[in-house]
Amino acid sequence: MRRLYRIRFMPLLALSLIAVMVLPAVALAAQAPVELGTASSFAVLAGQTITNTGPTTINGDAGGDVGISPGSAFPGLADVTLSGATHLGDAVALQAQNDLATAYDEAAGRTPFTTIANELGGATLKPGVYVSQTGPFEITGTLTLDAEGDPDAVFIFKSASSLVTAAGSNVVLLNDARYCRVFWQVTSSATLGTGSHFVGHLFALTSIFVETEATVQGQLLARNGEVTLDTNTIMNGLCPASTTPTPTVDGGELPKTGTPWYSMLLAGIVLMVLGGFGWRTRKTHA
Repeated sequence: MRRLYRIRFMPLLALSLIAVMVLPAVALAAQAPVELGTASSFAVLAGQTITNTGPTTINGDAGGDVGISPGSAFPGLADVTLSGATHLGDAVALQAQNDLATAYDEAAGRTPFTTIANELGGATLKPGVYVSQTGPFEITGTLTLDAEGDPDAVFIFKSASSLVTAAGSNVVLLNDARYCRVFWQVTSSATLGTGSHFVGHLFALTSIFVETEATVQGQLLARNGEVTLDTNTIMNGLCPASTTPTPTVDGGELPKTGTPWYSMLLAGIVLMVLGGFGWRTRKTHA
């Protein structure tokens, strides 16, 4: 009888151990950033035209390029301080638009997602994929993005229609959140309000309207329509790969193994619990 219960107990123990080793990896699986291809160097990209009013600055270590395809008109270009190249209706802009279309579709297809209220102002959000409840995403006041100490954390917002940020609104990055890991997929057009501060890669299916003195840390990428600027600052900076430190204990690093240390710890706990259960079962049927 004791041998019988030991035999029955061993498969349960093995399955529990496997579950403990696998589940943490599944639970901690994070979204990857959306790949931008050649569009990554463009701070501003439009389908038809870019219009600028007043002194606007466009720069960034990742690329301060501006481009239009298939259109080519850029009235107000003379008032733009630009760190990158200008591609008006050329092959480079066309390739960037093709890569933008791929990035847009990739962002649109990301799952799993959480459906949230349209108004983002006043909210503090953790990494993940968010879909607007019924219509446009709106930011009135401050939206806080909290990476919880993970510089590789990704935030993806998918709007059922447009994106509108109010005058003076702000997007704040908290706990190692980085603008280059924030993506906005908008199924129509986006409007960034006067004096607002916006963060992230903005993919609009139609147009992007940036009102007076609004600032952007990221990209303005419009697939089919126009981008209008008015005395703005747009910075498309680098996003270097982060280095995740190895957990340490007193006296040095934890041993490096193929299995994460937290999985080993949880496995040990489960083994102790199941071991005690198996012992009691065997004792009862002895």
